[in-house]
Amino acid sequence: MNKQDIEQIKQLLSTPKKIVIVTHKNPDGDAVGSSLSLYHYLSKYQHKTTVILPNDCPSFLKWIPGAETVLVYDYQTELSNRLISEAEIIFTLDFNAFHRTGNMEIPLSESDALKIMIDHHQAPDGYATFMFSDVSMSSTCEMIYHFIDMLKDTNNIDATMATCLYVGIMTDTGSFKFDCTTSTTHHIIAKLIDKGANNSQIHNNVYDTNSYERLQLLGCALKNLKILPEYRTAYTSLSQEELNQYNYKKGDTEGVVNYGLSLDNIVLAAIFIEDKQENIVKISLRSKGHFSVNEMSRAHFNGGGHTNAAGGKSYLSLNETIENFISILASYKNALNDE
Repeated sequence: MNKQDIEQIKQLLSTPKKIVIVTHKNPDGDAVGSSLSLYHYLSKYQHKTTVILPNDCPSFLKWIPGAETVLVYDYQTELSNRLISEAEIIFTLDFNAFHRTGNMEIPLSESDALKIMIDHHQAPDGYATFMFSDVSMSSTCEMIYHFIDMLKDTNNIDATMATCLYVGIMTDTGSFKFDCTTSTTHHIIAKLIDKGANNSQIHNNVYDTNSYERLQLLGCALKNLKILPEYRTAYTSLSQEELNQYNYKKGDTEGVVNYGLSLDNIVLAAIFIEDKQENIVKISLRSKGHFSVNEMSRAHFNGGGHTNAAGGKSYLSLNETIENFISILASYKNALNDE
């Protein structure tokens, strides 16, 4: 996003507008945090702003300031469609292709609103008038901070906005341990704490409040963990029956794939989660070093993401999906063993 883009956006935002903020399906901490931080920022300037999520977010994110104002497209479709059609500006955050929004794809594609993309994923579609796309960034929340900084308005970041931004940066960096965490990331986090983000409380709200059933489900996933040493790969799976047994709720499998990646000499980790309602198997992939799970997911699993963190889906059965995954590893054997 160049200086001319910023000047045009400043001019657009100089008078109150009807604005919709949208993010991707199955929203995570970065999606919700970036959307709500921008919502609070725009509300300071009397813009009529609404955040619309394609579907509901996990319960451990519903404490984030402003979450009570969010619309969920799957539950409030008619109102959401009206707001999208009436919007003058639509911010698309933490995704770069409309199909990532599920059932919102068509109304977003048909909207005449000016689109502004802020995102850090690879291979963006060209739907936006203004694009702030940078794969080197740790998170969309970090990009929102930079965006406000480009508008020369970081003085207007308050404790509420800082809290939202902290959530997204913390979750997308794995509590600041992933390679995407830079010195700039830490400088921004320090500024957010100075602005009023309570770092220990935020961490507790997101990570340290578990149900008994969620821990039992984690135990089930760990029991199902398999290692393929010749491919330096670990994978696990959860069937629909296992999810039902432990009263699965959205977000309960967040971070489970990282347990496989924590094993000694493992470069690639995967989790396969059966979803009978959508008739798919959801796939999360994680890697170390330069091995790109983004490329693997795009090539084989109808997905994508980042070099070291990506997601996808399979229309095969759970067992067939796992068999297919194992079969394609042979073509990646040299790359995995070179890490």
